[in-house]
Amino acid sequence: MATFIVLLGPPGVGKGTQARILAEAKKLAHISSGDLFRENIKNKTELGNHAREFIDKGELVPDDVTIGMIRERLNRPDCKAGAILDGFPRTPVQAMALEKMLADFNGQISAVPYITAPEEVLVGRIGGRWTCRLHGHVYHQMFNPPMKAGVCDIDDSELYQREDDKVETVTMRIRVYLEQTIPLVEYYRKTGKLVEIDGTKPVELVSKDLCSAVSK
Repeated sequence: MATFIVLLGPPGVGKGTQARILAEAKKLAHISSGDLFRENIKNKTELGNHAREFIDKGELVPDDVTIGMIRERLNRPDCKAGAILDGFPRTPVQAMALEKMLADFNGQISAVPYITAPEEVLVGRIGGRWTCRLHGHVYHQMFNPPMKAGVCDIDDSELYQREDDKVETVTMRIRVYLEQTIPLVEYYRKTGKLVEIDGTKPVELVSKDLCSAVSK
């Protein structure tokens, strides 16, 4: 039976990085819903064009469109053994649709790791990012500061903070995510498949905890 893992975690917790590491360790495909949307829109698929109609109007993409993209992706050869799902599902309704869908692929969800970290840690990780105007080199005031404040080490261009990286924006994104995810977290908690992972640890230790959790 194919193995599917649903990976949950708020912005700034390192979920994307951990999904890629876990996918490599378990020899499973990594399916990022964000990447999937961008791929379909770029390639102007029927689902991509349909999704863009809603995105351009600032509306949420209907579940049937999102689920259609996931189903098409799961049909590809690299998903035969299973996959790491990153960014989908987002609601209990999508979670139930996923379970029905996986039955068609002779698969089931084996674990739902939920990487967590306090809000102040998440804000510090994202809110400290600065980008150079010339070539987009990225710095972090705590983890990777430039040698000279406000100036790129590589091309001497000015460093600026994107709107998405500003503390106020980041704080709102995190709070919205947590509020929207509570029902999904509780849904999976009731199934007994949810495993909380401490996301404040170094990357390699989070990876170790993740691998251990999904193996159990």
